[in-house]
Amino acid sequence: MLQSVMRGSLIEMTGPKRGINMLGDVLVEFDMRIKTGGQKEDDDLQLIDGVVEYSKANAPFRPFTERINGNCGAVDITLAQVPDAVEATIDVVISKMQSGFDLSLSSFVFIGGSHKEIELFCGIIGESCGLTRRHVIAIQEDTWMYLKFKVGQKGSNYNDVERYCQFKANIHGCAYQEIMLKHASIWVKVT
Repeated sequence: MLQSVMRGSLIEMTGPKRGINMLGDVLVEFDMRIKTGGQKEDDDLQLIDGVVEYSKANAPFRPFTERINGNCGAVDITLAQVPDAVEATIDVVISKMQSGFDLSLSSFVFIGGSHKEIELFCGIIGESCGLTRRHVIAIQEDTWMYLKFKVGQKGSNYNDVERYCQFKANIHGCAYQEIMLKHASIWVKVT
């Protein structure tokens, strides 16, 4: 909406929602909502909304968990300072499906002297597809990232099959691996 302003008069301006001054190295901003089935985003319940700032001075090298409280609940976020980190983007494509199955995908990275498991996906695969989201992980350069695929029959915890693959963290390039299973073929690309 445009308003005409007389010369010399003040213009009312609203400031930014947050982030006027930042002293930390990392700023994590979040706006998480609980879906209620409404048509608009405003119909959803606000779980948490805010920002957390971290710097080298207040973020340890070992993983730590902080609880962020909101109006409708809380979210636990686990963080760690990763020196000499590179970004690893994980893409997964599932093909040659024989039947639907449960899939759990986790990443293990070496942080602060121990391996930390990060769950990337857990759900039912009903048809050949690419997982709908890319997974991005920070990992220390020249270390190994391990991926664990746990595959089972839909709705059953018996006879689950686990397969692992590993990738070296580098600044440039990409690596591919294919895992052949009875249920399907899983193709993994890490860049």
